[in-house]
Amino acid sequence: MQGKGVVLLCVLPLVLGQDPKTFSWDGPGQTLAPDPINPCLTDQNSCGCCLMQKKKWELEQYINSSMNSLEDLLDKAQNTLKNIRDNRVAFSVGLADKRRCIGPLKTATNLVYQSIFINIGEAYNSSTGVFTVPRSGVYNLAFTVFTDAGSPGAALAVCVSIRRNGVALAALREIYDQDQEDQATAVLLVQLSAGDRITISLQAGCWICDDQNHYNTFSGFLLYATE
Repeated sequence: MQGKGVVLLCVLPLVLGQDPKTFSWDGPGQTLAPDPINPCLTDQNSCGCCLMQKKKWELEQYINSSMNSLEDLLDKAQNTLKNIRDNRVAFSVGLADKRRCIGPLKTATNLVYQSIFINIGEAYNSSTGVFTVPRSGVYNLAFTVFTDAGSPGAALAVCVSIRRNGVALAALREIYDQDQEDQATAVLLVQLSAGDRITISLQAGCWICDDQNHYNTFSGFLLYATE
């Protein structure tokens, strides 16, 4: 009886039209449930898809990280460029483009330099002769003065001062009658605040002369900002 039972079990799939090798005791049409931890163990076709999805995610993470780094570098570069542009303050001017003498005057008078060599930042006003400090920092300032006696034996009198908000920072003075021409130059470093007004003042009783050779000049530039 036992042998008949084994034969019956072997014959049953053939009767039902199934290959005994693929017969599952779970019933027709049923497959093994996918492994929730690693579906590749039960579904070999999903392995390639899983790997591609993982690589895609890693690539997206790398691209996002790279883009963030590039954006940070761009922001830093733009800030550096803006800082450089803000620090570009420089001017150099001459008194006149043709023969011109000023003085002697009864009172001190601000000189108006009308010949512009350079005026980066537009801080020098050629209508008033005033350099208005656009940014606090250490500045290099320089001025050169020249005069001639006008006639043999006449006294020379060149005396000017550079002033901040009306107060003298430095001065040049020469009163002499032994030659026909005189010239002097002063260069100084000074810490200035935004809004300070820098002028060159011709003192009472003195005079200067200039022409297209630009003997009288006034220059300055921002060495470094402090704010």
